[in-house]
Amino acid sequence: MTYLLLFVSLPFEPIVFGVKLNMHLILEYLAFFIGFRYYVFLRKKSTDVISPNNRLSIIIGAIFGALLLSRLVAFFENPIAHIAQDLLYNLNNKTIMGGLFGGLLGVELAKKVISEKHSSGDLFTLPIILGIIIGRIGCFWAGIKEFTYGKETSFFTGMDLGDGLSRHPIALYEVVFLTFLFIIIRRIQKTDLNLKNGDLFKLFMVTYFSLRFCIEFIKPNSFYFLGLSSIQILCLICLVYYHKFILRGITYVRKKLYLL
Repeated sequence: MTYLLLFVSLPFEPIVFGVKLNMHLILEYLAFFIGFRYYVFLRKKSTDVISPNNRLSIIIGAIFGALLLSRLVAFFENPIAHIAQDLLYNLNNKTIMGGLFGGLLGVELAKKVISEKHSSGDLFTLPIILGIIIGRIGCFWAGIKEFTYGKETSFFTGMDLGDGLSRHPIALYEVVFLTFLFIIIRRIQKTDLNLKNGDLFKLFMVTYFSLRFCIEFIKPNSFYFLGLSSIQILCLICLVYYHKFILRGITYVRKKLYLL
């Protein structure tokens, strides 16, 4: 897989039986399908404290929250340019960051409506990470047709993403980061760290949004507010939202270092 990712000509649009395949779109749908099947598999293996009806309500809340905010945040990536586009274009324009945070807000709203007190995120964590990995492979194969490419660079990781320039392959950076995060979370699940329910999902959100905040500095963004892109502003909002978890993590690490 690594060999195929690195040496394929971008954008990768193979022709099968005379039809040019949109690999980005195919892998995007595949990400949803595999992610959901993996969630179903994990739920069958685990003891879910949330009832099936409440879990369904939470999933519906996540879907609607993700649909709304993913498009809203994508619009604010460059609102001046998007205003000039038609409604259908803007409805199709979306970002995973808005989807994740919108899904989070949708879940919290749904839980309040159904009076569900238990944390629901941990069961979704690994399926979400797996889905993003698959989706980002599709983004990479799309080359410069998908706005997940980086600025020009002379760094050794620079690649020709389809325009003849050496650019940061941001989608691949995310694939590598999320693969390691997936492995780490799997190992954490097998250790006795006395984690609270929901901590694994919070760990994913904090680390991934921190990564994306940093990555935005090497993307060729054209619209900024207060010197930051809309994605970076959303990342900061997310980190503020999880500030108690972050402070608890810092305190835990300090105690461990003190014992050493």
